[in-house]
This record gives sequence, C-alpha cells and structure tokens, in this order.
Amino acid sequence: MDRQITKGKKMMFVETRGNDGKKPAKVPFSYAILNPSTSFGGLYVPENLPKLDEDFFIKMSQKNYQELALEILKLFEIDIDESVLKEALSLYDKFDNKHTPAPVSKVKNDLFVNELYHGPTRAFKDMALQPFGHILSHLAKKRNEKYLILAATSGDTGPATLDTFKDKENIQVACLYPDGGTSDVQRLQMVTNEGENLKVIGIRGNFDDAQNALKSLLASDTFKESLKKQHINLSAANSVNFGRIIFQIIYHISAYLKLLKYEILAKKGDESVNIKENIESLAKQEIEVGQKFYIIVPSGNFGNALGAYYAKKMGLPVEKILIASNINNILTDFLTTGVYDISKRELLQSTSPAMDILISSNVERVLFDKFGAKRCKELMSDLAEKKSYKLTQDELAALREEFDAVYSDDEYALWAIAKFAKEGYVLDPHTATCIKAYEELKKQDIPCVICSTAEWTKFAPTMWNALQNDKKKYSDKEALEGFSKKLNVKIPAVISSLFDKKILHPDVVDKSDIEKTITKFIKG
Repeated sequence: MDRQITKGKKMMFVETRGNDGKKPAKVPFSYAILNPSTSFGGLYVPENLPKLDEDFFIKMSQKNYQELALEILKLFEIDIDESVLKEALSLYDKFDNKHTPAPVSKVKNDLFVNELYHGPTRAFKDMALQPFGHILSHLAKKRNEKYLILAATSGDTGPATLDTFKDKENIQVACLYPDGGTSDVQRLQMVTNEGENLKVIGIRGNFDDAQNALKSLLASDTFKESLKKQHINLSAANSVNFGRIIFQIIYHISAYLKLLKYEILAKKGDESVNIKENIESLAKQEIEVGQKFYIIVPSGNFGNALGAYYAKKMGLPVEKILIASNINNILTDFLTTGVYDISKRELLQSTSPAMDILISSNVERVLFDKFGAKRCKELMSDLAEKKSYKLTQDELAALREEFDAVYSDDEYALWAIAKFAKEGYVLDPHTATCIKAYEELKKQDIPCVICSTAEWTKFAPTMWNALQNDKKKYSDKEALEGFSKKLNVKIPAVISSLFDKKILHPDVVDKSDIEKTITKFIKG
C-alpha cells in the first residue's frame, strides 16, 4: 500500500483491523496517542506517509538530530503545535550529546553501530519516550484531563516510561514487569523510582503475560468505566502507541545521514543555495547518496524494525531489514516460513531478556500495510483463537522483499561480546545477536548499520561471563566493576548509584491481581 501524504492536510490515522462503526473511522495523531485502543483490538497506523527524496537527505545531512527530527515531524503533518514539538525534542539535551543523541560508530569497513542508548536510562527506549512523554503530558494538561498510562516491559520500556512521566501533572503510570525476567539493573531502575505518580508492579509470569494484561485492560470496558467514574482516561506507553513509533523512524534516517557526511560550503547571505548543484567539496563519505544499505535490528516486539520499515517506505534507501532474534526465535520462524505459531512454545529466558517475547505486537502493522485491514483482522483472529496463523506463499514472498531473519543462541552472543571487546568495541547481549545476521544474511557488498539498543551496564553479569569465559553467577555490582576495570570503560553515575537506593515498589502479584493492584494505586 503505497500511500502519499496530501500537502496541507493533517495526517489521519486508521485502524489495522478495520472499523467497528462505534469508533471514529479516522483520527488525528493526538487522538491516537491519547486513545490507543481501536476496533477489534487492532492498532492505529498513519493513513499516509511522507516521501523523502535525495535533496531532502542532502539538505538534512547538515542538520543536528533535533533539527532533523523537527523537519520529519512537520512532514508528517501531525496536529501538534511546532512549539510543543520543539519543547519535546529539547529533551534530547538530557542525553550524552544533545546534538548527537544517537552517534554512529564504525567497527568494520562495512559495519556501523547506531548507538541508541545514550539517554537517561541507557536504552533505546529513551529515544522515543522522552519526546513522546512530553507531548502526551502536554495534551493532558492542556485539556485538563487526567490519564493513567499503562506500560508493560521486558526491561527497557519500564525505566524509560517512568523517567519521562515522573512527577508530571495529570499523569499516573502503572508499569508491569515480569518478576525474574529482567536484569537486576533494569529492575532497580524501576523499583527505586521516587516519582509519587508512579506504580511499579512485578508479576508472576513472563513479558507476554504482562503485555497481554496491558492489552486486556486497554480493551476492557469495565476497567475504563471504573476509571471514568474517577475522571481518569486510559492510555499506554508501549509501542502499541504510535506516539512511540513515529520517533523510532527518525533515528534510522539519522544513521544514514551520518554515513553521507556532506559539508555545505556554498551559501549566499542568509539564504542557502541548491546544495546538490553548488557543493564545492565533500568530506570523506561512507556511502553515496541513494546507495542502499542494510539495517540490522535485534528484535523482540518489532517496534524498532517497524520504524525501519516505515523509513524505507518513505524513501530511505534500505536494501533489507535484517532481524536478529534470540532463542525465542518466533520472528525468525515467521519470516522464513510464513507461519506464526505460539501454540506449543514456552517463553525461554535468555541472556538478552528484552527480546524474550513471543507475541511481537508491531508485526501487525506490517501485515496491515502489506495486505490490508480485512486480511490483517483474519490473521490476528487466528492468532487469538488458534495461537497461530499462516501466510500464503505470495504473502510470504512480499514480506521477504522487506525482511530476512536469523537467530542467535546465548553461546553465540557471548562469543560475539568477547570477540568485539578484544577488538575494542563493547556490544551488549542484544546487540551481539546482530553479528549473526551480519555474518549470515548480508548478501551484497554494501554497508550494514546495527541498531544497538542498550548499554552494556544493564547486563553486567552476562558481559563479565563473556570476558571471563565462565558461567559463574556474579552480582551486578561485582560484574560492573570487573568489566569496567578490565576494559577501562566508564560506569555512568545513573547506574552505579542504583545500588544505594531504597526499594520503593516491592509488589509482586499474580496475573489475576493486576487490575486490583492498579485500581488500589489510582484510588490511593
């Protein structure tokens, strides 16, 4: 479905499973992010996508990240004032480098790493949740409405959500995480958070249980009615909310621009002349304008991959999006066979816990884009009822034009961590799975850009096991100090200080008690 935006009109959003006649058939961006629940349990997607050409890429190569992001958001024609967008994007000032919140490192002649973890919680979720949280909070305050924000996390969404909404007016947050299913640092980032408007709840189950609970509450009329009596609206911070996805498109485009490395030398007064015609010299380029490249994504819930897919449709010259899975290789099976089957699978715990997911929500948005609402609804109904669905051969072929996939076990990831560390570059356990995709799926002699989703500090015991080549159980603090000393890499204060903080959210509950626990929190 190649849809193009109509100049001058605000972008509208439609539903992946079609409309039930009760909800609006089309909604603006502000509505979609405040009310992410749609007909038949589907998701909101943009009706149109802006198109980017070579002139846009050349021009934008001179901009810093905040300037680039603003230009792309303006092209989307969303119904948010530009002044609010600028305020939201100014939160990148909290990153290690406000002008380059997502730096790109060259680790081999044809391999680059898009480092997305330089924000306040040291994971890629900050890239989207910092600006998204500001926009949603602004809308709530402007409308004088109160919102309960739900978040389910496999380790990184939770800390980033809590950070962006901490002590925001008119906002309360309930964050669900699988007890024992995150790293200790990730858990400490959540359970020590001091925001008075925040509630962190461990659940006896896995991430899919947490995500299913979130989706059930979003779709529950009785839950929403109980909130309504307290004048509270319901929204979500997971990537089921398109407010997250729109910001995940931008950093894929930014990485490509960093490979172009253009210098503007020709200007006339305050007015820039046509860059393409008047450029006098170029810095060393890693890639030519229009040359294709691979994007490699370590994927669990598929939001990062979806951002790359949308960027490709908008005009980013991506050859293919290569998906790296861990031992929960549902995406690898699906993208190679066309069968999505969770009927006989059990979620496995791995050294890359943020990818320990079996139900990848954002695959649905790609299915809609490729095959339409009717077919998407059929497939999602099969998944709900039969725990599986199957694409036709033609549908699988269409999907494989965009994606390829491979999976990495824990042993391979540990080997990759040790190998690259010895060569001078530190990969966290999730990013390490991407090396398998780089080695096995790269078919053409063109650059590869890996999306690095988290800093090594969040998974220190695994990192230390990789360097020590052992399977001993290390505490996070011991492993952090050992790894840091051996490789002479810094531990950020936001990580090292966690171990001295008080546990403020000790609750761990059964799945059946989630709604009751949240209800007690919002009443309290």
